Amino acid sequence: MFSDRIEGKWIKFLAEAFALCGVKAGDEVVILSETQSRSINVHLSELALIQLDARPAHVVITTPAQSAAVPIRSTGASTALQGHGPALAALSFGGLVIDCTLEGLLHAAELPNILKSGSRVLMISNEHPEILERVGNDEALKERVKTGMKLMRSSGEMTVRSSAGTDLTINLQGAVVGGGWGFTTTPGTITNLPGGLCLAFPARGSVNGTLVLDKGDQNLTFKRYLEQPVHLTLKDDYVIDIRGDGLDAELMREAMAVWQDKDAYATSHVGWGMNDAAKWVSMAHYDRSDHNGTEQRVFAGNFLFSTGANEIAKRYSPGHFDLPMRKCSIALDGKDVVVEGQLVEALK
Repeated sequence: MFSDRIEGKWIKFLAEAFALCGVKAGDEVVILSETQSRSINVHLSELALIQLDARPAHVVITTPAQSAAVPIRSTGASTALQGHGPALAALSFGGLVIDCTLEGLLHAAELPNILKSGSRVLMISNEHPEILERVGNDEALKERVKTGMKLMRSSGEMTVRSSAGTDLTINLQGAVVGGGWGFTTTPGTITNLPGGLCLAFPARGSVNGTLVLDKGDQNLTFKRYLEQPVHLTLKDDYVIDIRGDGLDAELMREAMAVWQDKDAYATSHVGWGMNDAAKWVSMAHYDRSDHNGTEQRVFAGNFLFSTGANEIAKRYSPGHFDLPMRKCSIALDGKDVVVEGQLVEALK
């Protein structure tokens, strides 16, 4: 679908993104990739850093052999590093790491030690650079996302409802709240490009109720719009029932069961999108190999429900679903933050 020709506009875009991360002339920056990474993003990152008169260096890891029964997709839990000592030493230098691994370091086992060193990480997801350019750098997202995070941190309960039948209650006591706006200048932090997400990792036993994935909602593990509803029943974090007569429900049942792991059925994180430039409909325009669904995770007003790894609850399953949902209403301690898929005025 696309030519992988280097374009000046993409170098300019990434240079702007890195400048927002505080990169300046003379700074040493490490670009982490693996042998199966999208090479154009690795090359563009290098050229953008050089344009800023920074000093880029590469750490390239051989993509590991397949070890799972099904392809691992869209997890944010790269297994590329596998505890590689010299690579970890190079990443733990206290500066900026540009993460171009296939899955990203967000849930990677090595991330805590990298961040403990003071290094900060900008994840450039496995997207074609046209997507990154189109969604853009938005400095205003920082304050908006921070407002959403503050609201979540000060609340004890999140409720999510929809006309399709979703009725979910999430206890936020003990949850770890996070968010990303597409750039970071703070040592020991990680963010994703493109950004625009408020989220919480609930503590154990915090999620109960019914989640109805409706026609048009998205399953980003499969990079697929749902065509028929799927009803999930959750008890103490875990999906205990998956109902639905169509292919979407059958695929989800099969993909969860294949791990033979109870924690593949558990809640990972919950939250909502804040990025007005990201569009629900855009996934229909791309071949699956051209995107990784990062835009869909952050489009404004979506409710993002995810299953699988949740470090706060001490769960580390490789099975993972990210499920952006439209037309949901989200409330914190009874006060609306999203109404039928639209952000309230305080978050715009």
